[in-house]
Amino acid sequence: MEKGKTNTPNKVELVLSNVYNLPPIPQVMTDVINLLNKPNTSVSELSAVISKDQSIITKILTIANSPLYGLSRKVSSIDFAIFLLGFSEIQNIVSTLTLIETFRNKSDKYMDQSEFWKHSFITGAAAKRLCADLGVQGGSEAFIAGFLHDLGVSIMHRYFHSKFPSIVEKIADEKISPSQAEKEILGVSHEEIGHYLAEKWNFPDNLADIVLYHHDPMNAKINKKLTLIIHFADYMTHKMGIGDFKWDRDLELNDAVYDEFNFKDEIEIENFMMEYKKFLTDQFEMIRFLN
Repeated sequence: MEKGKTNTPNKVELVLSNVYNLPPIPQVMTDVINLLNKPNTSVSELSAVISKDQSIITKILTIANSPLYGLSRKVSSIDFAIFLLGFSEIQNIVSTLTLIETFRNKSDKYMDQSEFWKHSFITGAAAKRLCADLGVQGGSEAFIAGFLHDLGVSIMHRYFHSKFPSIVEKIADEKISPSQAEKEILGVSHEEIGHYLAEKWNFPDNLADIVLYHHDPMNAKINKKLTLIIHFADYMTHKMGIGDFKWDRDLELNDAVYDEFNFKDEIEIENFMMEYKKFLTDQFEMIRFLN
């Protein structure tokens, strides 16, 4: 068996066998990722790829000119935006914009789409900063993994809409975890569906593994430390009430976070998280420009 793979996708394929229109990975996202994985990619090369999608250009320029960056002069070209924001930030923004557009769905009383995407973005942003603050390599990968970690929930809401209310009601009535309710109703969890999509899109095994184990990080097969980062970021949004998502209302912090990152106790964790309050609030403002 290939490293990082499990038998899970076969089970998910069975559940998704009647869903024929699962979208492929957006082409502009693929092109940007491939370009940035190449050495010596130039601003003009990246600009040329992004310029294929006018709506993305408009939103990138909106973000660059937003109060979040506080620039003293107007950014009127995509080349200048790339120069100011940097390749990594542009990759994250493009990934965010394309995935939101690809999986855009209507909100209803069972799931608020705006809440979902805000949570996804803020988890990714928090994970990226946690990597920098805690000395963990892979900040850009952490952003993508954080942004994708709950994508399976959106898939369930969109493609299994008739069963989704039963999942929500089961969680509320029986006080069980979302993953348990999902498995009882659909036979698979949102983690497994997200893992399947990451593999279908040929994302790195490490990223797919993180998506699968973000609620159970110590079972990660490839990079437990980065999986713990995503888990910690997910918990942080819930605990601080900034970009939280109702699927995580009963989420508890895995004890391994204390040991891996040398936190003595819950008070030290809470003090550490409080230092992120302004950062998370700023990211929450940024997501307004991405919708």
